[in-house]
Amino acid sequence: MDFGGVNYLAVPVAAVAAFLFGAVYYGGLGKPWMKAAKIKPEDARMEPMLFATSFGCELVMAWVMAGVIGHLGAGQVTLWNGVVSGFFLWLGFMATITAVNQRYQGFGWDLTLIDAGHWLGVALIMGGIIGWWGV
Repeated sequence: MDFGGVNYLAVPVAAVAAFLFGAVYYGGLGKPWMKAAKIKPEDARMEPMLFATSFGCELVMAWVMAGVIGHLGAGQVTLWNGVVSGFFLWLGFMATITAVNQRYQGFGWDLTLIDAGHWLGVALIMGGIIGWWGV
């Protein structure tokens, strides 16, 4: 069940862990996030399809991250290298895309900090699990 030093059982485990992290993260920051996102509580949608889409995207993200981390080479897929790779992927792609999109959408930096913080946690968790299981 491994390829290029990455155990692909880690992919769904990383996606589940990231999804659960998001539930806890936004569960705690729900009110500030809704205020920053300019969503009225009565307009908030908690539809199953939103959660399914989120999980599906996190599954793809974990698979791609496994491929990137796997390219480090045999013996290099470690917990530390997974976390470092997750951080760099977050900094180079997730944080920057979030900041640019939210500037064009007219949102404040408070929303960007909340959302980028979530994606940082996701990237570190996924990278750590993929690296740890890839050893």
